[in-house]
Amino acid sequence: MAPDAKPMTQSTTLGGNLGGSIAKENVAAAVDDYVKFHDTDGGDVEKRKSMYADMVNKYYDLSTSFYEYGWGESFHFAHRRENETLRESIRRHEHYLALKLGLDKGMKVLDVGCGVGGPAREIATFSGCHVTGLNNNAYQVTRANAITAQRGLSDQLEFVKGDFMNLPFEEGSFDAAYQIEATVHAPDPVGCYRNIFKALKPGGAFAGYEWCVSDDFDVNNPDHVKAKAEIELGNGLPDMLTCKACKAALEEAGFVVEYAEDLAPLAEVAWWEPLSPSSLKMLIQNPSSFKSTKLGGTITRYLVMGLEAVGLAPKGSVKVSQFLEKGADGLILGGKQGTFTPMFCYVARKPAA
Repeated sequence: MAPDAKPMTQSTTLGGNLGGSIAKENVAAAVDDYVKFHDTDGGDVEKRKSMYADMVNKYYDLSTSFYEYGWGESFHFAHRRENETLRESIRRHEHYLALKLGLDKGMKVLDVGCGVGGPAREIATFSGCHVTGLNNNAYQVTRANAITAQRGLSDQLEFVKGDFMNLPFEEGSFDAAYQIEATVHAPDPVGCYRNIFKALKPGGAFAGYEWCVSDDFDVNNPDHVKAKAEIELGNGLPDMLTCKACKAALEEAGFVVEYAEDLAPLAEVAWWEPLSPSSLKMLIQNPSSFKSTKLGGTITRYLVMGLEAVGLAPKGSVKVSQFLEKGADGLILGGKQGTFTPMFCYVARKPAA
């Protein structure tokens, strides 16, 4: 599908959209190229950083339909309470950032790495602000604009293609900015944060949830290294910072960090619960999250095998399902051993002077 083609507006269907904007006949080769970036398949961090745009674009072209099918329109984890559904926790997680930033009607806000626009639509509706979503993947930008138009929200949101290492905005364009599990794709976190700093008006705030390895991560521990490598493979990442290094990178970029905390230990329900339910009760309470479980992933893989066999999905789609499953394994392992968090939360402000 070409980047400017009109995509389907259903997010629960697999098949023709697998591969995103990559031509159907080129999907298998794109999968092979993608996995070779990673430590699990002979790649290395310097190669991923030097070719981050190509790597991340391939990743999201290949994986977006799987995300929408299994997760919905907001591709992120959430701080979760007992007796709260996954969807409710995702919405609250997004509202929390809006409240931390003090978003209100009339404010111009930048969503850095907006995916297909799920968080932007939720935050714009919740707060009344205007959100500009930035994404370097043409297919996801097309999806975001199509879904937003379908919901009648185009006056309040816009989505543009652009690289957060070279933002296409004038300095001081936005009152506030946020990112949700997105800037971890940056090859140079300080450079990325510095660009966001420039895009903000003086006194503007930037909040986010960053993917980080914990300070307990040990490069000499094979289980720690295995989890990190699988997370990077299954999520299109060049590398990950520690929480302390993330805060230091924000400060080096010029921000004053007003708040920084890993929310994972504070949750009543583990963030990896949707991937690995702790009990049948939890799954029964959240039946919509079944697709994201290990069993759900296995069933999806067999579904994709059937679609691929009859030509409804491009060759290589099964391999995408497999590396996403491996990524889920790494997330579960990293979460359970306490060496990874998807919700290092911060609020950082550009000085008013």
